[in-house]
Amino acid sequence: MADFLTELRRALPRLAEGLLVTVEATVLGAALALLLAYTLGLLSRSARRPVRGAARVVVEFFRGTSLYVQLFWLFFALPMVGFRLEPLACAVLALGLNFGAYGSEVVRGAVAAVPRAQTEAAVALGMGPVLRLRRVVLPQAHALMVAPFKNLLIQLLKATPLLSLVTVPDLTFQIDQLRSATGSTAASYLLLLGLYFGMAVVLSLLMNALERAARARLSDEPDMIPKTGPEARLGQERTV
Repeated sequence: MADFLTELRRALPRLAEGLLVTVEATVLGAALALLLAYTLGLLSRSARRPVRGAARVVVEFFRGTSLYVQLFWLFFALPMVGFRLEPLACAVLALGLNFGAYGSEVVRGAVAAVPRAQTEAAVALGMGPVLRLRRVVLPQAHALMVAPFKNLLIQLLKATPLLSLVTVPDLTFQIDQLRSATGSTAASYLLLLGLYFGMAVVLSLLMNALERAARARLSDEPDMIPKTGPEARLGQERTV
């Protein structure tokens, strides 16, 4: 154990670099996944069948294939057809595509959960599709998305050890180097477990705060839900 602690102190700069790479991959992968989740989730509800069908094909493909295989294909097979990406870029792209496909189902389900009466009232008030989505549907759907997105974010973080398989010097890669140098397998991987648990706790706390903020904002803005009937006419008269 003394030898392990001595080597651990020497390896601290490398472990810090690996931790930074893991955080970077998590943040960038989550950002790409969020963008794809909204894009594919909203396209999956398109009134145009070809658009809706194409979105569903993309979602089912990336949900139905292994992240491990997707990562290896991007890193090893893509260069064979003339495209070469840096290892970290391959990792971010694989994480974004895979978890973006899962996230699109969260977006689609949350949008579908908004009461139909809300959208009908918005149509009655003359709101166009984009304004209706931005002012009525998404503010209510956001509060429903945060908890499932938290789970996906934790899952994305736990998937980052795969990065070491494509030579990304992430936290798992650096811990494995420490294990090779010391021969202390149990201590090395116990440290890795603790570090990942700590990151997961931090992400959970951040997402819990975001969920509370989303629900508080929704409850503090009653006028966000359009009104119809005498109440709506009264509001229109006051604005004249």
